[in-house]
Amino acid sequence: MDIATIIGILLGFFVIISAIVAGGGGKMFLHIPSLAITIGGMLCATLIHFSLPQLLGIFSVVKKTIVTRILSPSELIQKMVNYAAINRRDGTLALEREIPNLDNSFFIKGLQMLVDGQEVEVIKDIMFLEVQTLQDRHSTGKKILEFMGSAAPAFGMIGTLIGLVLMLKNLSSPEAIGGGMAVALLTTFYGALAANLIFIPLAGKLGIYSKAEVTTMEMIVEGICAIARGDNPTAVREKLQAFISPARREEVKASI
Repeated sequence: MDIATIIGILLGFFVIISAIVAGGGGKMFLHIPSLAITIGGMLCATLIHFSLPQLLGIFSVVKKTIVTRILSPSELIQKMVNYAAINRRDGTLALEREIPNLDNSFFIKGLQMLVDGQEVEVIKDIMFLEVQTLQDRHSTGKKILEFMGSAAPAFGMIGTLIGLVLMLKNLSSPEAIGGGMAVALLTTFYGALAANLIFIPLAGKLGIYSKAEVTTMEMIVEGICAIARGDNPTAVREKLQAFISPARREEVKASI
């Protein structure tokens, strides 16, 4: 679990709310019409831009920024080296008993195809197709979050214009000016807050995790294919370490 995402959002709201309270604000910052214009308008625009299934799917994608486990390079390389040693010593079928010890569905799928005797090119094609599907899914989720991050301030400005019109219309009634000013200022506040504390940071975090997950999946594909070709453990280790920056290769160097 990436606790940083939760801490960042909660701490961000705490800092902003604390500043409001310390400045003497309170219920005046809670304005339902302003929220309706900003959040409601943003959701409507998102529904127009994307399909309903895509929008609903954003929840499972965003979950990856909070609840996700990506195999560490050292753990992955060590597993592949061990499997290569088992494959050369006991044969491919001996790897079947290792499958229950894995908790990564992509890794399990690749190892199962290896045990089933699939050709290297078949394994590579099937697994890279799954990698491409994951990239497309994450790319769509990132685009939705980025669109929300741009739409929220835009509708905040629309709310500001509405509030200014209401204020100017009621200049002759001083008691009505306050309501117009509230809509004018709070919609901009809500839009900027939602964009810069939630949607844009989540889009960035999703992009980082997506890249890390794709790299891990590519390492799994390369390792499985190397084992299928009968490469020795040292060759498997060296191939997988090519995915790691030279400065970190000694840190993740697997024992043989």
